[in-house]
Amino acid sequence: MTSQAPAATAKPARDRLGADFGKLWTAAAFSNLADGLGRTAVPLAATTLTRDPLMISVIGALAFVPWLVFGLPAGMIVDRFDRRIIMAVANAIRGAVAVWLATLAVTGTLSLWSLFVATLVFGLGETLFDNATNAVIPGVVRRDQLDRANGWMQAAQITIDSFIATPIAGVLFAISLALPLWAGSAAYLIPIVLAILLPISAARPLRGSSPRPEAAGADAGGSGDVAAGVVADPITDVPAAAPISTREALLYLWRHRYLRTMVVFTSVIGSALSFAQAVIILFFLDTMGVTVAAIGFVTAGIGIGALAGSLVAPRLVARFGRGRVMFGAILSGGATLVLTGLAPEAWTAVGAFALSAGSVSVWNVPWGSLRQQIVPGEIFGRVLGVIRTLTWGLFPVATLLGGWVGRIDLRLPFWIGGGLIVVVAFVAIPLLIGGTRRAGAETPG
Repeated sequence: MTSQAPAATAKPARDRLGADFGKLWTAAAFSNLADGLGRTAVPLAATTLTRDPLMISVIGALAFVPWLVFGLPAGMIVDRFDRRIIMAVANAIRGAVAVWLATLAVTGTLSLWSLFVATLVFGLGETLFDNATNAVIPGVVRRDQLDRANGWMQAAQITIDSFIATPIAGVLFAISLALPLWAGSAAYLIPIVLAILLPISAARPLRGSSPRPEAAGADAGGSGDVAAGVVADPITDVPAAAPISTREALLYLWRHRYLRTMVVFTSVIGSALSFAQAVIILFFLDTMGVTVAAIGFVTAGIGIGALAGSLVAPRLVARFGRGRVMFGAILSGGATLVLTGLAPEAWTAVGAFALSAGSVSVWNVPWGSLRQQIVPGEIFGRVLGVIRTLTWGLFPVATLLGGWVGRIDLRLPFWIGGGLIVVVAFVAIPLLIGGTRRAGAETPG
């Protein structure tokens, strides 16, 4: 009887995501705290310099420009160098920029152009950090844990960004323009340390050898996933493999019909979302009459829906499958954007937009997991860079168009963007449901 006791406790331990994932999650959480502080403070600072919707939308547009010009190089860097170092350097750069902006604010020399430049540099750091973080996840959890791991990562982003960072940023901004920037620069320090403490399996994909037996997947098929908390063989002991070029990653994506079509689909959906949200700050400040100090609490209310979506997504995927969940998420996301534009006052607008944010969160979890499942680990960073270059690279244009339309009416971008998403969702039913199943990206059962 005593020999059976360890077996009774072994399974729950096996199901844990592990200490290494905990380090990655904590690093992402503090990085999201800093991002959220800056993401709220920068556009609010811009509103003190201009109330033109088009000029304010430039801030949002510039945040995506790096994905257009640096997405592919970032993917190449993530695949070729130590991903832990990349995460640390990316946050060091963003922390230095936050200090620079805070100094300008204190000295009274802050300008729109300095905000534009800082937004670009923040975006460059984001391409590196996000690519590296996404690429690290399969190295610290098993394949069957990907949906849960991605759900927790997104929950960290939403919880810290919406419930902690933005309310704090709004209050600090009401006291002093520089305070949220100083706080953001300090928050970037912890992820730098935690990134360095990640295991060697997070550094880069292992090629040319198999993981240790105890690190292999438990299934008879031998998936070769590195188990959480297990350190794989040092990279220096792995025979060198032929380098894989960005061109090969591009060809892989082009020849994979399902992924190629999904990139086109997500480009349209993402652009419509960017178009609708281009004037979100001015929409709540001017149309809904929300005060500057309260804007962060409005965002926190929206974050309730986003957090709920990220937490419930893995269960929805397990019950209904990835394809059906992605279709439902996109359809409801577009419909609730339209309702946001129709809202008569602030609280109903917050509620409708919270539902839209929750739908987007539900979409992000299976979309991220199926990419990690399909794309080979040794080219994942570059393929992800290609995908984000083609999708996120279109967001600046969509955001500027949304700001331009917002000059007519701040509600109009929500109506147009949400309506387009609803139409595209119905057109894409064969892709999302049948295509996902045929591509082998559907969940078992």
